[in-house]
Amino acid sequence: MEDNTPRQRDPISLTSVANGLENMGAELLESLEEGRTPGSDSSPAEVGGSWSKAGPEHLGRRSLQPALRVRRFCREHTQLFRWICTGLLCTAFAAFLLIACLLDFQRALALFVLFCVVLFFLAHSLLKRLLGPKLLRCVKPLRHPCLNLWFKRGLALAAFLGLVLWLVLDTAQRPEQLVSFGGICVFILLLFAGSKHHRAVSWRAVSWGLGLQFALGLFVIRTEPGFIAFQWLGDQIQIFLSYTEAGSSFVFGEALVKDVFAFQVLPIIVFFSCAMSVLYYVGLMQWVILKISWLMQATMGTTATETLSVAGNIFVSQTEAPLLIRPYLADMTLSEIHVVMTGGYATIAGSLLGAYISFGIDAASLIAASVMAAPCALALSKLVYPEVEESKFKREEGVKLTYGDAQNLLEAASSGAAMSVRVVTNIAANLIAFLAVLAFINAALSWLGDMVDVQGLSFQLICSYVLRPVAFLMGVAWEDCPVVAELLGMKLFLNEFVAYQELSGYKQRRLAGAEEWVGSRKQWISVRAEILTTYALCGFANFSSIGIMLGGLTSMVPQRKGDFSQIVLRALCTGACVSLVNACVAAPAWSSAQRPWTTAVDFTITRSVYSRDRTSVCLQGAFLSLETAVPIFLSPASPLGKPPGLDLPQIEKTHGENGQSI
Repeated sequence: MEDNTPRQRDPISLTSVANGLENMGAELLESLEEGRTPGSDSSPAEVGGSWSKAGPEHLGRRSLQPALRVRRFCREHTQLFRWICTGLLCTAFAAFLLIACLLDFQRALALFVLFCVVLFFLAHSLLKRLLGPKLLRCVKPLRHPCLNLWFKRGLALAAFLGLVLWLVLDTAQRPEQLVSFGGICVFILLLFAGSKHHRAVSWRAVSWGLGLQFALGLFVIRTEPGFIAFQWLGDQIQIFLSYTEAGSSFVFGEALVKDVFAFQVLPIIVFFSCAMSVLYYVGLMQWVILKISWLMQATMGTTATETLSVAGNIFVSQTEAPLLIRPYLADMTLSEIHVVMTGGYATIAGSLLGAYISFGIDAASLIAASVMAAPCALALSKLVYPEVEESKFKREEGVKLTYGDAQNLLEAASSGAAMSVRVVTNIAANLIAFLAVLAFINAALSWLGDMVDVQGLSFQLICSYVLRPVAFLMGVAWEDCPVVAELLGMKLFLNEFVAYQELSGYKQRRLAGAEEWVGSRKQWISVRAEILTTYALCGFANFSSIGIMLGGLTSMVPQRKGDFSQIVLRALCTGACVSLVNACVAAPAWSSAQRPWTTAVDFTITRSVYSRDRTSVCLQGAFLSLETAVPIFLSPASPLGKPPGLDLPQIEKTHGENGQSI
């Protein structure tokens, strides 16, 4: 029997009203589009001729018909409109790039190179989607096990012969370069002696990781295109970070920003953290991390999760990189956890990179050291703690990167700035505590030394003797080894922030033309020693970072606290050796005689780049070639003029290997 009782209208809840009028309007349009009255489930056929009786309502419905048709048309052709907008934007950008290249190709060279890189990856993605299966079928016969074995042996033999040939030819006139090569062998042998499972070491991962590190070091340091590319990138980061002064001067005043360390350096961390958060929101950082991790995973044979974490450490800190793989930490093996920890100890955060650049540390060396540390961290970690378990993440298909919790661009920028406050306060507190503790230790050691007639006993003096062989194995000249050993001790027992600040003081004294020796104390070190020390200090491997690492990982996976505590010290030692091997790789590749353009580069990396007048000059010549920039920076008639307190002969004199002219 059919139920003819009238159906009551559902009551309107406060929740639906709180959602706003937009949802109610959308329901009205949908009901009209379906041909029924709002709040009723009956169709026009059920209500008969009720529409004809309601004249004004019928006219109102007919007046909405064009809007409904437009809405339906837009919904059906959304993809077409998207392609049209994309095509218009690409056409506009192509026209802009063409005009810029026609007006001044040298000025538009950087934009043209970036466009070519993006175009290459887009073409690679398209060809992989269209021709990937066909190419796999073509190379399938070449995947014979015997053929693969001989190919790997031939590749290993070619790499070994190439290394021997390079060492013979390159070090024939400079045999002292072999010292750093011997340092690499010593550090690898020490790590292998302390390996957890000697027989399970994957020599493929070790050899490929060290090979990638060495190839990248040669490209960045020895070749002119690689050096210019990384130097250009460092200069752009310097110019980008100089805009921090606009915000910090408004908040703290120009006097404090120019004279007080906390207001000069720490705001840079806030600005850089905000920028990194925005890049993560738009997905650019995830794309770069995936490309870098794909290269390392394809060559070294490591798993997807550990490779993604190490690649992320190039840009973020030791506690932020594991967030990229947070859902998989509970199921990762101990070897993979060891890789995650080693990657965190072997690199520095992108936000701190800006702070170190503001000290006057070479920007190109900092960037190169952080990038070179990624494959080396994977290699040495697999040497110290090889994989003996079955990993669940050998394939990359099941691993996805997170994009954060921000809902829009403004929220991402605000969240990045807010999160940096914790980093800034942590750095300020650590600096106060560690410098105070260092002063107390030096006072206590001096008091104890006076009792046995040992004058000037201090923590730095002890480190200069204990770590002097390590500095010598890095390839540092023997006369500079005591100072470099002091800085290594500060980095290991205090933190790298204090060590970089001390290195900045040595560099500023060298640029100012100070005397090399004051009594028995060396006032500055050579350019080569500065560069190698920059590589050796680039990492979070210090004892104060143990608590930070354990706290960050334990908060993500509390049930694995015992596993983290078991391998954290081993990972700390491995991360410290990664930075030392980085310096050893940079030593034979670095040669001031083959880099005549370092004079202008070294002068430009000073704190004066953050002043407003110099920033405008740098912006005007940002895309000039380095060869054009050399006479500009060194000419007395240039817009920069002479640096305060220095004349041009002093600059030329203090940029040699040990103070002499190049």
